[in-house]
Amino acid sequence: MPMPGSRAIRVTLLTVRGSRMGPTGGTKAMTDNLGQIGTSFGYPLKEITGFVSLTSIWSYLGQITAGTLSEILITKYRIPRTLLLTLNILLSSVSHILIAFNVPGGLYVASVINGFCSGAFWSLIFTIISELFGLKHYSTLYHFGTVASPIGLYFLNVKVTGYYYDKEAKKQMAASGAVLKPGEALNCLGGECFKMSFIIITVVALFGAVVSLVLVVRTTKFYHGDIYKKFRNKAETKEEEDEMLSSVAESVGVGQEEGPTNKRSSG
Repeated sequence: MPMPGSRAIRVTLLTVRGSRMGPTGGTKAMTDNLGQIGTSFGYPLKEITGFVSLTSIWSYLGQITAGTLSEILITKYRIPRTLLLTLNILLSSVSHILIAFNVPGGLYVASVINGFCSGAFWSLIFTIISELFGLKHYSTLYHFGTVASPIGLYFLNVKVTGYYYDKEAKKQMAASGAVLKPGEALNCLGGECFKMSFIIITVVALFGAVVSLVLVVRTTKFYHGDIYKKFRNKAETKEEEDEMLSSVAESVGVGQEEGPTNKRSSG
């Protein structure tokens, strides 16, 4: 634990949760709406399928890269893992900006960045939780942190993305003089469909980065120390206990062998 005291623990835990809600909600909102974004921007179905595949592939690569890189940086340079979390959130905001302003060909890059950051985020956040709070209550902390993701997703996906998409679709329909038939879904075409919603998502992600930066400040001292020392001490203690038990067992065995020999000699 980097900071003693229940109040410090609560503050750190809330900071961890706050740094998750916006960024995870934004990346998941983009993933869930990737097909609709591609259609609105005029991409063919084959390319839209490719975007989904890119997101999945890079999510896996993000998990591996974040885990390996953060471990190297901590071990060699004592760089806090929480700093990599902040950089990851900032990188994810780039994908949101590409969508917000409908940069030509930007959906390809945005899919890669979004997938990578999504995978990297989960790899980092759960490792950070285990390092800061230990494994005694890890299951509870795991689910306490996970609940931030659906809350952020609901707000950014339904209340923001869905709202502004429908608003722009109705505006386009009114401009064309068309009438929405019962059971017919709203369709929106063009960059305006997701512009405002992804600007908001970008702002939320940047706010999450600021909260994450607070976490960096609070945990820098912890990560500058030897965070694996307690594990090495436990391993060394276990080895010493094993050696002691082995020595005792050998001594007992030797004593048992000498006993019958002495009896035969005296007889």
